[in-house]
Amino acid sequence: MATQITDRTVLNNGVAMPWLGLGVWRVKDGEEVKLSVRSAIETGYESIDTAAVYGNEVGVGEAIRESGIARDKLFLTTKVWNADQGYETTLQAFNESIKKLGVDTLDLYLIHWPVKDKYTETWKALEKLYRDGYVRAIGVSNFHAHHLEELRAVSEIVPAVNQVEFHPLLNQRDLLGYCREHQIQMEAWSPLMQGNLQHPLLLELAEKYGKSPAQIVLRWDLDQKVVTIPKLITPERIRQNADVFDFSLEADDLEKITALNENKRFGPDPDNFNF
Repeated sequence: MATQITDRTVLNNGVAMPWLGLGVWRVKDGEEVKLSVRSAIETGYESIDTAAVYGNEVGVGEAIRESGIARDKLFLTTKVWNADQGYETTLQAFNESIKKLGVDTLDLYLIHWPVKDKYTETWKALEKLYRDGYVRAIGVSNFHAHHLEELRAVSEIVPAVNQVEFHPLLNQRDLLGYCREHQIQMEAWSPLMQGNLQHPLLLELAEKYGKSPAQIVLRWDLDQKVVTIPKLITPERIRQNADVFDFSLEADDLEKITALNENKRFGPDPDNFNF
């Protein structure tokens, strides 16, 4: 069980990844993303998750350098965007990302979405980057089990991570089970349901544990051994969401939150997305 912000899960290749990280989706490049990343690092976060399509890799890299924290103390993730998928174009996109970030290597590189007829070739590019030592771990994002099965049939390396929309209204039990069976670490994006936290049960549990509804949901993630990367901007909220390591949810309460599932997505369905 994660009991402090520096606690890490061990991925299927032996690399240690923090349980809690900062997501910067829809955070503007420049001062806004730099403030977010700096505040997170000052609070003790050791994982930053960005993506090429977010358009803020430059600011993320600048904030990391300005923090004064040694590069090897931070876990940095970015993703190849759909338009860049394919073997050669993925390699080019990776080079562009590390140039913008101002780093030589990444801790985790992900395929952002399973673009049909492209993601297997994209994965082969990620395998090359991994073998050549440019990336410590490779994984995918928004992959259903059938995408992972197709990848498994043609690949040599099992994805270390599958980053998907995951929250109390979309608990993805079947996919979570598949990932556990194949030693793929599940990671949650939009864990806070894009702010839709005013559910009576979450409010009730927030009062019971003396926490906010957001903290209850993040603890629910961690208690299920799901890595979580809430998107945050303000220093106060960044600090609040890190304050989830001094309690755990009782088994009955975990089950109650899980039972809220409605298979409701706030983002696109990977099987019905305009790639």
